[in-house]
Amino acid sequence: MLQSTPDERQAIIDYMNWQAPDLTVEFLQKVYAENVLSHQHVVWDVHTNVDRWWVITNPTKLYSQEQFPNMDLAVTFHVGLCLRIPRSQKAKLSELPVEPLAACFRHLTEASDALVSAQEVSDFQAVGVRCREALLAFTSAAQVIVPWESDEGSKPKQADFKAWADYICSTCLGGQTHEHRRHLFKTMLDESWRFSNWLTHAKASTWHDAEAATTTVEHALDLAASLVIRHLRGVPDACPACGSNRLSPQRGFHSSAPDAEWERPTCDKCGWAGEPVLILGDPEAYAAQEEDRPPPEGECVIPSIPLRELRKPTRRD
Repeated sequence: MLQSTPDERQAIIDYMNWQAPDLTVEFLQKVYAENVLSHQHVVWDVHTNVDRWWVITNPTKLYSQEQFPNMDLAVTFHVGLCLRIPRSQKAKLSELPVEPLAACFRHLTEASDALVSAQEVSDFQAVGVRCREALLAFTSAAQVIVPWESDEGSKPKQADFKAWADYICSTCLGGQTHEHRRHLFKTMLDESWRFSNWLTHAKASTWHDAEAATTTVEHALDLAASLVIRHLRGVPDACPACGSNRLSPQRGFHSSAPDAEWERPTCDKCGWAGEPVLILGDPEAYAAQEEDRPPPEGECVIPSIPLRELRKPTRRD
Protein backbone atom coordinates (compact mmCIF):
# COMPACT_ATOMS: atom_id res chain seq x y z
CA MET A 1 0.00 0.00 0.00
CA LEU A 2 1.27 3.49 -0.89
CA GLN A 3 1.01 6.52 1.37
CA SER A 4 -1.77 8.97 0.62
CA THR A 5 -2.92 12.33 1.95
CA PRO A 6 -6.43 13.05 3.27
CA ASP A 7 -7.03 15.34 0.27
CA GLU A 8 -6.13 12.56 -2.16
CA ARG A 9 -8.44 10.11 -0.41
CA GLN A 10 -11.27 12.64 -0.32
CA ALA A 11 -10.83 13.33 -4.04
CA ILE A 12 -11.34 9.64 -4.82
CA ILE A 13 -14.37 9.45 -2.52
CA ASP A 14 -15.87 12.53 -4.19
CA TYR A 15 -15.25 10.97 -7.60
CA MET A 16 -17.00 7.76 -6.57
CA ASN A 17 -19.94 9.72 -5.16
CA TRP A 18 -20.20 11.53 -8.49
CA GLN A 19 -19.85 8.48 -10.73
CA ALA A 20 -21.72 5.95 -8.55
CA PRO A 21 -24.05 7.84 -6.18
CA ASP A 22 -25.91 4.64 -5.36
CA LEU A 23 -22.76 3.12 -3.77
CA THR A 24 -21.13 3.90 -0.44
CA VAL A 25 -17.35 3.83 -0.11
CA GLU A 26 -16.39 1.74 2.88
CA PHE A 27 -12.66 1.36 2.34
CA LEU A 28 -10.00 2.58 -0.11
CA GLN A 29 -6.25 2.46 -0.45
CA LYS A 30 -3.63 3.62 -2.93
CA VAL A 31 -2.02 0.45 -4.25
CA TYR A 32 0.09 1.37 -7.29
CA ALA A 33 1.59 4.27 -9.26
CA GLU A 34 3.27 4.24 -12.67
CA ASN A 35 4.68 6.93 -14.97
CA VAL A 36 3.72 6.50 -18.63
CA LEU A 37 4.79 9.08 -21.22
CA SER A 38 5.49 11.70 -18.52
CA HIS A 39 2.07 11.20 -16.88
CA GLN A 40 1.65 9.45 -13.55
CA HIS A 41 -1.30 7.10 -13.20
CA VAL A 42 -2.27 6.13 -9.63
CA VAL A 43 -4.38 3.06 -8.91
CA TRP A 44 -6.81 2.96 -5.97
CA ASP A 45 -8.50 -0.15 -4.65
CA VAL A 46 -11.99 0.99 -3.62
CA HIS A 47 -14.40 -1.16 -1.60
CA THR A 48 -18.07 -0.17 -1.56
CA ASN A 49 -21.10 -1.60 0.21
CA VAL A 50 -21.83 -3.64 -2.94
CA ASP A 51 -18.63 -4.39 -4.85
CA ARG A 52 -15.00 -3.35 -5.51
CA TRP A 53 -13.54 -0.97 -8.08
CA TRP A 54 -10.22 0.16 -9.48
CA VAL A 55 -10.04 3.95 -9.69
CA ILE A 56 -7.14 5.06 -11.92
CA THR A 57 -6.15 8.72 -12.24
CA ASN A 58 -4.91 11.17 -14.88
CA PRO A 59 -7.60 11.24 -16.19
CA THR A 60 -9.64 9.61 -13.44
CA LYS A 61 -11.71 6.57 -14.49
CA LEU A 62 -13.23 3.69 -12.57
CA TYR A 63 -13.21 0.01 -13.55
CA SER A 64 -15.18 -2.80 -11.99
CA GLN A 65 -12.96 -5.45 -10.42
CA GLU A 66 -15.47 -8.02 -11.57
CA GLN A 67 -14.71 -7.11 -15.18
CA PHE A 68 -11.02 -6.37 -14.50
CA PRO A 69 -9.95 -8.80 -11.76
CA ASN A 70 -6.30 -8.20 -12.62
CA MET A 71 -4.93 -4.75 -11.77
CA ASP A 72 -2.31 -4.84 -14.55
CA LEU A 73 -5.04 -5.48 -17.10
CA ALA A 74 -6.99 -2.47 -15.82
CA VAL A 75 -3.89 -0.25 -16.01
CA THR A 76 -3.11 -1.43 -19.56
CA PHE A 77 -6.68 -0.73 -20.66
CA HIS A 78 -6.65 2.69 -18.96
CA VAL A 79 -3.38 3.77 -20.58
CA GLY A 80 -4.63 2.61 -23.98
CA LEU A 81 -7.84 4.57 -23.46
CA CYS A 82 -5.83 7.70 -22.59
CA LEU A 83 -3.86 7.40 -25.83
CA ARG A 84 -7.08 7.17 -27.84
CA ILE A 85 -8.91 10.19 -26.41
CA PRO A 86 -11.11 11.60 -29.19
CA ARG A 87 -10.17 14.94 -30.69
CA SER A 88 -13.38 16.49 -29.36
CA GLN A 89 -12.17 15.82 -25.82
CA LYS A 90 -8.80 17.52 -26.22
CA ALA A 91 -8.24 20.40 -23.85
CA LYS A 92 -8.98 23.78 -25.38
CA LEU A 93 -6.21 26.36 -25.41
CA SER A 94 -8.37 28.68 -23.33
CA GLU A 95 -8.46 26.03 -20.60
CA LEU A 96 -4.69 25.60 -20.32
CA PRO A 97 -2.90 27.19 -17.33
CA VAL A 98 -0.17 28.75 -19.49
CA GLU A 99 -0.72 32.47 -18.95
CA PRO A 100 0.98 34.58 -20.17
CA LEU A 101 2.53 32.30 -22.83
CA ALA A 102 -0.61 31.26 -24.68
CA ALA A 103 0.42 32.98 -27.94
CA CYS A 104 3.23 30.53 -28.66
CA PHE A 105 0.87 27.60 -28.22
CA ARG A 106 -1.61 29.15 -30.65
CA HIS A 107 1.10 29.18 -33.32
CA LEU A 108 2.06 25.65 -32.37
CA THR A 109 -1.54 24.49 -32.75
CA GLU A 110 -1.62 26.08 -36.21
CA ALA A 111 1.58 24.21 -37.14
CA SER A 112 0.11 20.90 -35.95
CA ASP A 113 -3.13 21.52 -37.85
CA ALA A 114 -1.20 22.45 -41.02
CA LEU A 115 0.84 19.25 -40.76
CA VAL A 116 -2.31 17.11 -41.00
CA SER A 117 -3.05 18.32 -44.55
CA ALA A 118 0.54 19.00 -45.73
CA GLN A 119 1.43 17.24 -48.99
CA GLU A 120 3.85 19.39 -50.99
CA VAL A 121 7.15 21.13 -50.24
CA SER A 122 5.39 24.48 -49.97
CA ASP A 123 3.12 22.99 -47.31
CA PHE A 124 6.13 21.72 -45.37
CA GLN A 125 7.75 25.15 -45.61
CA ALA A 126 4.56 26.71 -44.23
CA VAL A 127 4.76 24.34 -41.26
CA GLY A 128 8.34 25.54 -40.70
CA VAL A 129 7.16 29.16 -40.74
CA ARG A 130 4.56 28.45 -38.09
CA CYS A 131 7.11 26.63 -35.95
CA ARG A 132 9.42 29.67 -36.15
CA GLU A 133 6.52 31.93 -35.21
CA ALA A 134 5.77 29.74 -32.17
CA LEU A 135 9.38 29.95 -30.99
CA LEU A 136 9.53 33.72 -31.54
CA ALA A 137 6.23 34.17 -29.70
CA PHE A 138 7.74 32.34 -26.73
CA THR A 139 10.83 34.57 -26.46
CA SER A 140 8.75 37.67 -27.21
CA ALA A 141 6.54 36.96 -24.20
CA ALA A 142 9.29 35.58 -21.98
CA GLN A 143 11.53 38.62 -22.42
CA VAL A 144 8.74 40.79 -20.99
CA ILE A 145 8.02 38.67 -17.93
CA VAL A 146 11.71 37.79 -17.39
CA PRO A 147 13.11 41.28 -18.09
CA TRP A 148 16.70 42.06 -19.02
CA GLU A 149 18.70 42.88 -15.88
CA SER A 150 22.08 43.80 -17.36
CA ASP A 151 22.98 47.14 -18.94
CA GLU A 152 20.75 48.30 -21.77
CA GLY A 153 23.67 48.49 -24.18
CA SER A 154 24.08 44.71 -24.20
CA LYS A 155 20.37 43.96 -24.46
CA PRO A 156 19.61 41.72 -27.50
CA LYS A 157 17.22 42.79 -30.21
CA GLN A 158 13.66 41.65 -29.67
CA ALA A 159 13.80 39.13 -32.54
CA ASP A 160 17.17 37.65 -31.53
CA PHE A 161 15.78 34.26 -30.58
CA LYS A 162 19.04 32.54 -29.67
CA ALA A 163 20.24 35.35 -27.41
CA TRP A 164 16.93 35.59 -25.56
CA ALA A 165 16.61 31.81 -25.23
CA ASP A 166 20.10 31.72 -23.72
CA TYR A 167 19.26 34.55 -21.29
CA ILE A 168 15.92 33.04 -20.24
CA CYS A 169 17.48 29.64 -19.52
CA SER A 170 20.36 31.24 -17.62
CA THR A 171 17.94 33.30 -15.51
CA CYS A 172 15.43 30.55 -14.75
CA LEU A 173 18.12 27.91 -14.25
CA GLY A 174 20.92 29.91 -12.69
CA GLY A 175 23.74 28.43 -10.64
CA GLN A 176 26.05 25.45 -10.86
CA THR A 177 23.45 22.97 -9.62
CA HIS A 178 21.41 23.60 -12.79
CA GLU A 179 24.34 23.32 -15.20
CA HIS A 180 23.12 20.19 -16.99
CA ARG A 181 19.47 21.26 -16.98
CA ARG A 182 20.45 24.65 -18.39
CA HIS A 183 22.52 23.04 -21.16
CA LEU A 184 19.65 20.72 -22.09
CA PHE A 185 17.08 23.51 -22.35
CA LYS A 186 19.39 25.77 -24.34
CA THR A 187 20.27 22.95 -26.75
CA MET A 188 16.64 21.98 -27.30
CA LEU A 189 15.56 25.52 -28.08
CA ASP A 190 18.59 26.22 -30.28
CA GLU A 191 18.23 23.03 -32.33
CA SER A 192 14.47 23.54 -32.68
CA TRP A 193 15.15 27.02 -34.04
CA ARG A 194 17.83 25.80 -36.47
CA PHE A 195 15.70 22.98 -37.84
CA SER A 196 12.61 25.17 -38.23
CA ASN A 197 14.67 27.75 -40.13
CA TRP A 198 16.03 25.04 -42.40
CA LEU A 199 12.54 23.64 -43.07
CA THR A 200 11.24 27.10 -43.93
CA HIS A 201 13.65 27.35 -46.88
CA ALA A 202 14.30 23.69 -47.74
CA LYS A 203 13.57 22.74 -51.38
CA ALA A 204 13.62 18.99 -50.86
CA SER A 205 11.89 18.49 -47.53
CA THR A 206 9.42 15.71 -46.79
CA TRP A 207 6.37 15.24 -44.62
CA HIS A 208 8.57 13.51 -42.05
CA ASP A 209 10.73 16.65 -41.82
CA ALA A 210 7.65 18.74 -41.08
CA GLU A 211 6.55 16.20 -38.49
CA ALA A 212 10.01 16.29 -36.89
CA ALA A 213 9.87 20.09 -36.72
CA THR A 214 6.46 20.28 -35.06
CA THR A 215 7.27 17.47 -32.62
CA THR A 216 10.63 18.95 -31.65
CA VAL A 217 9.32 22.50 -31.27
CA GLU A 218 6.29 21.25 -29.35
CA HIS A 219 8.48 19.37 -26.89
CA ALA A 220 10.96 22.23 -26.47
CA LEU A 221 8.21 24.82 -25.90
CA ASP A 222 6.32 22.58 -23.51
CA LEU A 223 9.36 22.24 -21.25
CA ALA A 224 10.53 25.84 -21.68
CA ALA A 225 7.09 27.31 -20.98
CA SER A 226 6.77 25.16 -17.87
CA LEU A 227 10.20 26.39 -16.75
CA VAL A 228 9.31 30.07 -17.20
CA ILE A 229 5.93 29.69 -15.50
CA ARG A 230 7.47 27.93 -12.49
CA HIS A 231 10.04 30.73 -12.27
CA LEU A 232 7.34 33.38 -12.58
CA ARG A 233 5.10 31.75 -9.96
CA GLY A 234 7.93 31.15 -7.48
CA VAL A 235 7.70 27.34 -7.48
CA PRO A 236 10.64 25.79 -5.56
CA ASP A 237 12.50 22.69 -6.77
CA ALA A 238 11.15 20.81 -3.74
CA CYS A 239 8.91 21.49 -0.76
CA PRO A 240 10.90 23.61 1.73
CA ALA A 241 9.02 22.01 4.62
CA CYS A 242 9.39 18.28 3.90
CA GLY A 243 11.58 18.04 0.78
CA SER A 244 8.90 16.33 -1.31
CA ASN A 245 8.75 16.86 -5.09
CA ARG A 246 4.98 16.46 -5.10
CA LEU A 247 4.14 20.11 -5.72
CA SER A 248 0.93 21.26 -7.38
CA PRO A 249 -0.42 24.70 -8.31
CA GLN A 250 -3.52 25.96 -6.52
CA ARG A 251 -5.55 28.89 -7.82
CA GLY A 252 -7.97 31.07 -5.94
CA PHE A 253 -9.31 34.54 -5.17
CA HIS A 254 -8.87 36.97 -2.29
CA SER A 255 -11.90 38.58 -0.68
CA SER A 256 -10.32 42.03 -0.92
CA ALA A 257 -9.90 41.78 -4.72
CA PRO A 258 -12.39 39.27 -6.14
CA ASP A 259 -11.51 40.20 -9.72
CA ALA A 260 -7.86 39.14 -9.33
CA GLU A 261 -6.82 35.51 -9.60
CA TRP A 262 -3.83 34.19 -7.65
CA GLU A 263 -1.78 31.03 -7.78
CA ARG A 264 0.49 29.44 -5.21
CA PRO A 265 2.51 26.20 -5.06
CA THR A 266 1.30 23.62 -2.58
CA CYS A 267 2.77 20.35 -1.33
CA ASP A 268 0.59 17.28 -1.81
CA LYS A 269 2.46 15.46 0.94
CA CYS A 270 2.57 17.84 3.91
CA GLY A 271 0.19 20.63 2.87
CA TRP A 272 2.81 23.43 2.69
CA ALA A 273 1.66 26.45 0.67
CA GLY A 274 3.87 29.10 -0.94
CA GLU A 275 3.26 32.79 -1.45
CA PRO A 276 0.36 33.56 -3.82
CA VAL A 277 1.35 35.22 -7.10
CA LEU A 278 -1.01 37.38 -9.15
CA ILE A 279 -2.05 35.78 -12.47
CA LEU A 280 -1.90 38.13 -15.45
CA GLY A 281 -3.24 36.97 -18.79
CA ASP A 282 -0.70 38.37 -21.25
CA PRO A 283 2.82 39.85 -21.32
CA GLU A 284 1.53 43.38 -21.87
CA ALA A 285 -0.19 43.20 -18.49
CA TYR A 286 3.17 42.59 -16.84
CA ALA A 287 4.78 45.43 -18.77
CA ALA A 288 1.95 47.82 -17.91
CA GLN A 289 1.86 46.95 -14.24
CA GLU A 290 2.93 50.12 -12.46
CA GLU A 291 3.39 48.67 -8.99
CA ASP A 292 3.50 45.24 -7.45
CA ARG A 293 0.28 44.21 -5.81
CA PRO A 294 1.03 42.69 -2.38
CA PRO A 295 0.06 39.04 -1.97
CA PRO A 296 -3.07 38.29 0.06
CA GLU A 297 -2.39 37.74 3.73
CA GLY A 298 -3.26 34.63 5.70
CA GLU A 299 -5.43 31.86 4.33
CA CYS A 300 -8.00 34.06 2.61
CA VAL A 301 -7.44 32.53 -0.81
CA ILE A 302 -10.56 30.70 -1.92
CA PRO A 303 -9.33 27.90 -4.20
CA SER A 304 -10.92 27.44 -7.58
CA ILE A 305 -10.56 24.24 -9.61
CA PRO A 306 -7.06 22.94 -8.81
CA LEU A 307 -4.68 22.83 -11.77
CA ARG A 308 -2.32 19.93 -11.34
CA GLU A 309 0.00 20.22 -14.34
CA LEU A 310 0.90 22.10 -17.46
CA ARG A 311 -0.60 20.45 -20.51
CA LYS A 312 0.34 21.36 -24.03
CA PRO A 313 -1.91 21.19 -27.10
CA THR A 314 -0.83 17.82 -28.51
CA ARG A 315 -0.61 16.97 -32.19
CA ARG A 316 -3.93 15.63 -33.37
CA ASP A 317 -3.80 12.55 -35.57
